Amino acid sequence: MPIREEERAELLSRANDLPLTPGVYIMKDRTGQVIYVGKSRKLKNRVSQYFQNSEKNIKTARMVAAVHDFAYFLCDTEIEALTLENTLIKQYHPKYNIRLKDAKSYPYIKITEGAYPRLIMTRKREADKGKYFGPYSGTKTVYSIIDTVNRTLGLPSCNRRFPRDIGKERPCLYAQMGRCCGPCTGKVSEEDYAVLISMAADLLRGHTAKVKAVLSEQMYAHAEAERYEAAAKCRDTIMALDRLHQKQTVVAAPDTEQDVVAFAADDVAACISVFYIRGGAVIDKEDFLSGAERIVDEESLDTFLCEHYAQRADIPKTILLSVSMDDETRVGVESYLAEKAGHRVSIRTPERGVNKTLCELVAANAAERVRQYSIEARKDEGVLVRLWELLMLPDYPRRIEAYDISNLGSEHLTAGMIVCEDGKFLKSDYRYFKIKTVDGTDDYASMREALSRRLSHLTDESGAFSQCPDLILLDGGKGHVAVIRELMAEQGLDIPVFGMVKDDFHKTRALCTEEDEISIAREQSVFTFIYRIQEEVHRFTVSRMDAAKRKTMTHSSLTKIKGIGDSKAKALLKAFGGLGGVKNASVEDLAAVKGITKTDAVNVFEALHKK
Repeated sequence: MPIREEERAELLSRANDLPLTPGVYIMKDRTGQVIYVGKSRKLKNRVSQYFQNSEKNIKTARMVAAVHDFAYFLCDTEIEALTLENTLIKQYHPKYNIRLKDAKSYPYIKITEGAYPRLIMTRKREADKGKYFGPYSGTKTVYSIIDTVNRTLGLPSCNRRFPRDIGKERPCLYAQMGRCCGPCTGKVSEEDYAVLISMAADLLRGHTAKVKAVLSEQMYAHAEAERYEAAAKCRDTIMALDRLHQKQTVVAAPDTEQDVVAFAADDVAACISVFYIRGGAVIDKEDFLSGAERIVDEESLDTFLCEHYAQRADIPKTILLSVSMDDETRVGVESYLAEKAGHRVSIRTPERGVNKTLCELVAANAAERVRQYSIEARKDEGVLVRLWELLMLPDYPRRIEAYDISNLGSEHLTAGMIVCEDGKFLKSDYRYFKIKTVDGTDDYASMREALSRRLSHLTDESGAFSQCPDLILLDGGKGHVAVIRELMAEQGLDIPVFGMVKDDFHKTRALCTEEDEISIAREQSVFTFIYRIQEEVHRFTVSRMDAAKRKTMTHSSLTKIKGIGDSKAKALLKAFGGLGGVKNASVEDLAAVKGITKTDAVNVFEALHKK
């Protein structure tokens, strides 16, 4: 229910009574849920602007229309306000604030500890002796970097563990081709390998010139000592680094380490683009796109910078912005980031020269992402408006949740839930439910259990499950809808529910209530949209069921071995990272696992190596 004029006047009156001091404010809807968190150097001026009848952009106007109350916190300094704002955003996950990826979902490159370390991908930063680099924008980037560094320096990429496996098997093909230094041969000492790992760490930091300098020094030393084969290897590595540098987008001097942040927006979307420059080349980039439902503007860049770099271990000394930031705010953000980074951080908006051109390049990237997003968003909005009209829904279907049930006989009963927000799949909100209370293959009861568990979280204070869907779609017919409508009646809920009915060829035919069917065959855009949702929820649910099945089959293959029960099977799979690792382990390695006797180890080894 939108804000009324008398409510607006009351909120404006309260806002005018606020002090002209730094602080943080939180906007709440009629249910008391926090929908936006902001901060200001002068609370009174900022908060009162929302409730005045001045012209606002679409995003801000939509948020203000939903506000029924606000609260505030006074702060002594702007840095304190920045810190509190970030804390509250993480606590409440407001729907109108920019949503960054959770820190846990970012991938890192880890150089493991030990005598012969490896480069691996991980999503966890642990308090161990490993070295972490990143985070990176995605796993594709991480694996590409690991592969490049391994090939350039000749580091092993096999599953062998050193020094345990030195001399046990013949060198692999990569070692024979000269693409791996070959620790398995026993000819690579721990000291020589440590030098390669040190170079790998420098490459990951973007210090390519430093690595080339070390290699050049080694090459000349080998040549003078007439170790021509070793000198040739150094030469080849230097050439590989030159080829790598040529492939990268070089935008600055070789010793340049900085991030470039640019902003672009229109009425439909906004984008903050970040280019990460190390060693003068763009090593990674991220685009943070926000639709019309989130308030992202130039004034919120300081909040973005603080929240974004709070999740990153690598904060450069220089950050370039495509838009200007007032001096007081800039100093506050610099102080905040310097405290996180442990060194001075400078934020600048260049007015001329190479850096100005670089900012324009990143801004053009952000503008293009906004343009592409807006084109698709306008199409999606048209489809959602038509769906709204066709189903006569009470509210615009901004958030749609779809459910499907999958099983393998009476085993692995799984319900999948996908989310479509503003016409786009929101994979971060996907969930699946392992059905626990249903015997046999009762799809109705399984769907009821899944929806019961999901809807019970609507009262959560924050998180994806606290958001009430505008429309629920079930992969099923009238019976499924009737069961869920009954469940909602019991819980006092009234959320629109429709079934996605399939024809004899397993294709979407219509949408249905518990009594009627609504044909969408002639509504091509709606038909295509619903078909995509039905295929996506089916794909997601089946993939989760298959994963559960594979895990059970892997586990059960070990428990069939004499002397191996559930606990021993779990211990083996955990110790070696899966069945493949167990197969590659020797009897001695198997026996070294806690709880596994020598007899158990022999039984497992013989069972997994039968011809």
